[in-house]
Amino acid sequence: MITLKINGLPVTVDKGTTLLETIRFLGFNVPTLCHMEGLSSYGACRLCVVEIEQNNNARLVSSCTYPVQEGLSVRTSSARVVNARKMIIELLLATAPQSKTIQDLAAKYDVRKQRFRQRYESCILCGLCVRMCEEQMMARAIGFRGRGDSRSIGTPFNGKSEKCRLCGGCIYICPACELRCTYTEPEKAVCGGCANLSPPCLINYDDVMCYMDPCAACELPVQSEKKE
Repeated sequence: MITLKINGLPVTVDKGTTLLETIRFLGFNVPTLCHMEGLSSYGACRLCVVEIEQNNNARLVSSCTYPVQEGLSVRTSSARVVNARKMIIELLLATAPQSKTIQDLAAKYDVRKQRFRQRYESCILCGLCVRMCEEQMMARAIGFRGRGDSRSIGTPFNGKSEKCRLCGGCIYICPACELRCTYTEPEKAVCGGCANLSPPCLINYDDVMCYMDPCAACELPVQSEKKE
């Protein structure tokens, strides 16, 4: 058994458990795009980044791929972590700005602009579809192709795959294809339609505003405007 601290709370878990599993076991929310239960961890989106400290050395790691270690101290929402997540969300918005999943993340983390050139692509290379096809559907009809800027996902030689059963699992699991925002103006990188401008949080902690997920502000009924 391994004993460590998550946001100051001691926890004991089995050896081999990942930090993300431990964090969620305690009820803390850490965003992910490339992770899903039932599929192997990949660590592509980096949204699950947390700050770990051991022997007075602190650094950022992806919690979905990092195994627990004895005496480790983990912070899930320190200023360093939040700033890193905001930068990652900006990069994701530049790649797939019309993804509602990414737009919702931008609203949740108060990202009101992104400073990178938009590409309007429909893939963020999270690898969910590849792992779904291989590990759940046992087909391996699609995979990664190329490297660097030319990296993409598709069938070998971009031809029709005889192994594809047209199950639709790859589309179902894709965070860039699930729902699409409808705006088309390039200068509006962040629509902000789902932003909580003044969340009614009761308690503020040192590293996090609130431990509630979903946010209480999202659960409040919208008050109808008074008739004149």
